[in-house]
Amino acid sequence: MSYWRVSWVIIFIAVLVWSGINPKDTTTWVLEVLPALIAIVILFWTRERFPLTTLTYTLILIHCIILMVGGHYTYAEVPIGDYVGELLGHSRNNYDKLGHVAQGFIPAIVTREIVIRLGVFRSQAWMSFFVVAMCLGISAFYELIEWWVALLSEEAADAFLGTQGYVWDTQSDMGWALFGAVMALITLSAVHDKQLRSKLRQ
Repeated sequence: MSYWRVSWVIIFIAVLVWSGINPKDTTTWVLEVLPALIAIVILFWTRERFPLTTLTYTLILIHCIILMVGGHYTYAEVPIGDYVGELLGHSRNNYDKLGHVAQGFIPAIVTREIVIRLGVFRSQAWMSFFVVAMCLGISAFYELIEWWVALLSEEAADAFLGTQGYVWDTQSDMGWALFGAVMALITLSAVHDKQLRSKLRQ
C-alpha cells in the first residue's frame, strides 16, 4: 500500500473515531456516517481492480469528513456553521448546505471517472448530462431516505432532517446538489482528464 493510501486511511479512521466519541445524537450519527462506511468498504473492495485517480480519492475523503463532522454534531449544530452564519448575519446553520453541495460535487467526479473509463459515452455533452442527472438522482434518493426515517422515527427525524423550520429545505438541498455537480464539471474536468490520461498510461 502506498504512503498516500496509508495517509488516506489514517485520516479517515482518525476523523471517524473522533466523530463517534460522544456524538450529539447516536441515531443521527449512525445515519449520517453510514454512507462513509459504505464508501470505504467499496473503495477497499475495488482498490486493485478499479483504482481511482488521486483527485477522486481525495474528494471522496473530503465528503466522508463532511459526513462524519455532521454526524458528530448533527448538521444543524456544527460550530463552523454557526460561526459563518454569524459573520453573514444568518440565523440558520447552513452546514447542511455544504453537505448537499458536496453531494453533487463529489459524486459528479466519481460518476465522470467511471463512465469515461468504461467508455459509456462518445459525446461529451451526453456524458455531462448523465453525470448531472445521476447526481440529482442521488440527491433525490437521499431526500426520500430522510422522509422514510422521519416516518419511522419522530425522535430521530428532527436531528437527521435538519430542516430548521425551512419549508423549502428539501428543494433547496437538491438545488445545491445540482449546483455542486455543475461546478465540479466546470472547475475540475481539465484536471480530472489529465489524471485519467496519466492513469491510462500506467
